[in-house]
Amino acid sequence: MSTAVAELPAAQPASLAAPAWQGRLASLDRRQRLRLAIGAALLVALAVAAIVMGRQADWRVLYANLGDKDGGAIVAQLAQMNVPYKYTEGGGAVMVPADKVHDVRLRLASLGLPKGSVAGFELMENNRFGMTQFQEKLSFQRGLEGELTRSIQGLASVQSARVHLALPNQNGFFREQQKPSASVLLTLHPGRTLERNQIAGIVHLVASSVPELAPSAVSVVDDSGKLLSQTGDGAAGGAGAGEGQQLQYVQQIEQQYMRRILDILEPVVGRQNVKAQVTADVDFSQSEATMEEHRPNQAAEAGAVRSQQTVETTGPGAAGATPPAGVPGATSNQPPGASSAPVNGPAAALAPAGAAAGAAGAAAQRPPGKRESTINYEVDKTVKTVRSATGQIRRLSAAVVVNYQGVADAAGKVVPTALSAQQVEQMTALVRESIGFNKERGDSVNLMNTPFLVDAPVQVELPLWKRPEILELARSFAWPVGLVLIGAIVLLGMVRPGLKAMAAAKPLPGSITPALGGPAAGGQLNAMVADTPERPALGAPEAVAVPSPQEQVPEQMRLEGARQMARQNPVAVANIVKTWVHG
Repeated sequence: MSTAVAELPAAQPASLAAPAWQGRLASLDRRQRLRLAIGAALLVALAVAAIVMGRQADWRVLYANLGDKDGGAIVAQLAQMNVPYKYTEGGGAVMVPADKVHDVRLRLASLGLPKGSVAGFELMENNRFGMTQFQEKLSFQRGLEGELTRSIQGLASVQSARVHLALPNQNGFFREQQKPSASVLLTLHPGRTLERNQIAGIVHLVASSVPELAPSAVSVVDDSGKLLSQTGDGAAGGAGAGEGQQLQYVQQIEQQYMRRILDILEPVVGRQNVKAQVTADVDFSQSEATMEEHRPNQAAEAGAVRSQQTVETTGPGAAGATPPAGVPGATSNQPPGASSAPVNGPAAALAPAGAAAGAAGAAAQRPPGKRESTINYEVDKTVKTVRSATGQIRRLSAAVVVNYQGVADAAGKVVPTALSAQQVEQMTALVRESIGFNKERGDSVNLMNTPFLVDAPVQVELPLWKRPEILELARSFAWPVGLVLIGAIVLLGMVRPGLKAMAAAKPLPGSITPALGGPAAGGQLNAMVADTPERPALGAPEAVAVPSPQEQVPEQMRLEGARQMARQNPVAVANIVKTWVHG
C-alpha cells in the first residue's frame, strides 16, 4: 500500500495581518455585527445619561404666581447673579437649584423684589414732561388705590384686594361739591373669615386715607359678591343689623362663655377631659315705652304756687266800688292827697284831701265788707321714655361633661374613677360663677361626670407598594435602577452574544486550522491520499486505556480544528472524504 501526501495551499486570511479584535470582528456575520454595534451604542448612551442625571441639580420653587412685571425683573436679576433658573409648565413659577433657594430669596428681598403686581406711589416717579393736570390726577388716584391695596393685603386673612376710589371734581361752589366714595373687593384665603371689627378697620382705613371721605361711603364686598359693610359707620352691623349678624353675635357670646368654662375647669381635670356647650337666648327686639306719672296732693306749704287771686268787697254795690262821700261842690273836686296805706296792708281808697274827714265818718257808718282769695298750685307730672337695648341675654343654658379621673391602684395601674358628689358640686358652682348664673333669669347648668369613649384609630394596612416611604424610595432610585436594568439587558442580550461569537472565531496558535493528524507546517494543508488505502476494520476487543486529562486536551484541539476546517474550507474536506470513499 502506497500513500501520497498532497499539500494544498491554504489561503492566508487577512485576519492574521490585522489585529486580533479586528479578525474576530471580521469573522462575525452581518447580523451579529449589527447587534453588537447597537448594543455598544446603547451602553454608551446609558452611561452618558447616568452622568448627566448625576450632575443635574434638584430644582425648587423660588416664587410662584408672579406677575409679568415681577417675573421679568426677577429673571433679569437672576441672570446678573449667574444663578441657573427655569420655569414650570405654563410659566407659573420660577425654579432654582435647591441649595440656592434661601440665598437667592434674601438677595432679591434686599433689592425689593418681588414688588407685587400692585403699583403704588412709585407711579408718580415716572412723570413725563408735558403731563396734563388730568393725567397727573389720574396717576395720583392710581397710586393711592395701590397703596390702600397693599395695606389691606397685609391682613392675614386677605389673599388679594382691589380698591376703587371715586374722587369727584371740586368746583368753586361749596354747596354743590360732591363727596368722594370708595369700594373694596376682598378675596380671602380658603377657610378664613373677617370679623366685624376687622371689616370696620378696613372701612376706617380707607376713609381716613382719602380727604372728605365718610365711612358711610365705603363699601366692602367679598369675592362671592356679599356686602360685608352693612351699616353707615362701617361697623358691619350691630347686634340687630340683620339675621346673619345676629347669628354671629350669638355665636360669639356662646363661644365666650364656653371658653370661660374650659379655662376654669381644664386646670382641675386636665386638657381634653372636659367638654362644654353654652346656649344663649338673646333678645334682639327693639321696644320703646313712654309713661306719665302724677304725685298725690300735698300740703299747701309743700306745694308750688302757680297763681294767686284775692277779691275784697267793703260795702254794698259792686265789688270794689267806693260810695261817694263829702259835700258836693268845689272842695270835693280837688285831687286826692298822699296815700297813707301800709306796705303790706290793703290799699286805701283815694279821696280828696278835704273829704278825708267826711270819708272817715262815713266809713264808720258802712256795714262790714267781703274778701275772697284763690290760689292755684302746680300739679306734679313725670314723663319717662324707656327704650330697650338690643342683644340682651334673656337666658343661658350650660351643659358640661367631665371625664373620669385616672387614679393609680395598689399595683400602679391607672384606673378611671368617678368624681365624688362633693367634687361635682364644686365644679358646678365654678361653672355657675364663671357664666354669671342668674336664677331669676332662668339660667340652668348641668354638669355630668362620665368616662369618655376614645375611639381607637382605624389603621388601614396599606400594601407595600402604596406606602409613602416606599413610593418616595422608589422615586429616588427609579432612574439609577432603570439605567442599570436597561444596561444589563443590552449587555446580556446584544453585546454578550457578539463577544461570544468573536471568542469562538479566535484562530489557534501556529496554524490556520489543525489537520486531522496534528498541526500543519508552513501553513499548508496535508491530506493523506492513498491509492490503496487500508480499509478500517474492527479488531479484536482490547482493553481501552482511558486517556488522562493531559492527553485529552490535544485530542479535543484536533477535533475542534477539524470542525473549524470543515466550516472554513469545505472543499478540501470534501476532497478528502471523496478520496476515502473512492479509494
